[in-house]
Amino acid sequence: MNKMKFPITRQIHYFVVAIILGYYSNSIWAAENKTQPTDFLELAAVMLKDGHNDRALLALQSVDLENKKTDLARFYTLQGLAYLGLNDLEAARDSLQQAIKNGQKDQAIYIYLAQIYFGLKDYQRTVDAIGKAGEQASKDATLISLKAESYWHLKQTEAAINALNDGQRIFPADFRFLKRKVFYFVELGLYQEAVRLGRQYLHRSKAAAADYIALGNALRLSKEYQEALNILEIARLQFPHDEMVAKLLAHTYLDQGKLNSAAFILEQAALQNPSLQAEAAEIYRRAGRFHMALTLNESISDQKVKLKQRLSIFLALKRYEHAANMESGLYRNGLLEDQDVRYALAYALFSSRRFSEANKHLDHLKNAELFRKGTELRRLMEVCKNEPWQCT
Repeated sequence: MNKMKFPITRQIHYFVVAIILGYYSNSIWAAENKTQPTDFLELAAVMLKDGHNDRALLALQSVDLENKKTDLARFYTLQGLAYLGLNDLEAARDSLQQAIKNGQKDQAIYIYLAQIYFGLKDYQRTVDAIGKAGEQASKDATLISLKAESYWHLKQTEAAINALNDGQRIFPADFRFLKRKVFYFVELGLYQEAVRLGRQYLHRSKAAAADYIALGNALRLSKEYQEALNILEIARLQFPHDEMVAKLLAHTYLDQGKLNSAAFILEQAALQNPSLQAEAAEIYRRAGRFHMALTLNESISDQKVKLKQRLSIFLALKRYEHAANMESGLYRNGLLEDQDVRYALAYALFSSRRFSEANKHLDHLKNAELFRKGTELRRLMEVCKNEPWQCT
């Protein structure tokens, strides 16, 4: 069963009201003429209006479909609406199609079907249904947006862009069409036009940080790093305390190999969110700024992250005694279960000429590559024992 939530337009609400009023009219006519009562249809309509979709379906189960006086078009319409309210898209589609086959003429039914088809990823039928919705389709921004997206999924690029242009023309204050066009141009590789429209969108729409992030990330993923940086730097100025802006900007610098810039941005962001200190310190370490990395490492609250990173910094600084003396802390925090950490500690002990202690840790290595490195360390230890002048 396919399920998807999507917005219901005001026109659809009016359609429901029209159906309900129609049933009340039929009820009065039926009572006056003493023909088959339509109580269950009325009950289902009221339940549907009040949002009780499951109860509406129960009421519809009592309708006599064999009676020739039963309005099948309305029955299947109500059934389709109830299934739609329960997000059972396939059942809703089948019921509304039956409503049309049984004479439902209200064009609003195609608005429902368009949204259902879109939810089922049946994009050609989405477009067809919107085309049958008449003037109502051009009065609903959501439907125009669905039409554009459907054309896009169908690889009908020109039709998708034209639909967005129609949306902009009809709803000049609704910037969803301009925004969607920006991302379409990014996907098409038309980056200059995407950036031009993107700046226009960000300026005119009073964009939030999330809008800058979305555009910046789209350009980043397309490897248009400089344009992404331009957008994200503006976002950083406008939203200096937004963590996602800072992280995305930092990672865009990382993509270009600009480690110091990335580390500095994360260091500043860590003033608001200390959990970013570990990442900032790691990037400083990768950049070769070990003392800065060590300073930030001091404030990391996660002991496992802190100790593992600190060990790697001490080794990079060739502070082997400091690294070797971390053994008890590494053990207490369960880090010696990590084969890489155990080998790093063994190397620090070896470099501190504490050979017997180093050997004990090498005995625990199972990883093939680390075992090979451990064997080489053992050989060097033997050389140092037999010819100590070579290890000064």
